[in-house]
Amino acid sequence: MDLKRTTIVVAVGAALIAWLAGAATSNPPMPLATAVHQSSIDTRGAELASEIARLHERLAPTVTPRSPARNLFAFRAAAARPAVMPVGAAPRPALTELKPAAAALPALKLSGIAEDPGADGPVRIAFISGEGQLFMVKEGETVTSRYRVAKISADVVELTDVIDNSARRLALR
Repeated sequence: MDLKRTTIVVAVGAALIAWLAGAATSNPPMPLATAVHQSSIDTRGAELASEIARLHERLAPTVTPRSPARNLFAFRAAAARPAVMPVGAAPRPALTELKPAAAALPALKLSGIAEDPGADGPVRIAFISGEGQLFMVKEGETVTSRYRVAKISADVVELTDVIDNSARRLALR
């Protein structure tokens, strides 16, 4: 009986050791492989990245450019051609020799005239519009920086040019 008893004790001991060894080591369960579903934003991002890569490849120069016949960023005057003058014609003056054209007169319009009673008779005020402004002036005052009011009558204002002392008349319409 000793042999039978020893065999049982050894078998129970081996089972106990196997059970303890199994409990001591951790074998985490392997997760099952699941299908990865990409969201629509990820799909569009991947498409955009591939499109950007394709465009970068397309923009890369494959051939070095040859020297252009015309440089758009450098100014170069064309060679001057000699002017052919008819026989007997006098040469025209150069542009620097031309006299400057007379300066255009500023557009002034007499909009109205007002009278106030004064000690020496009526004091008139002229309303003149021009250069985007409305000037309310009496005799002796300036309109713009160019004209001075010489006289204000019932329906006409006489202006004197301070540059060349010429007269300009504005009438009510």
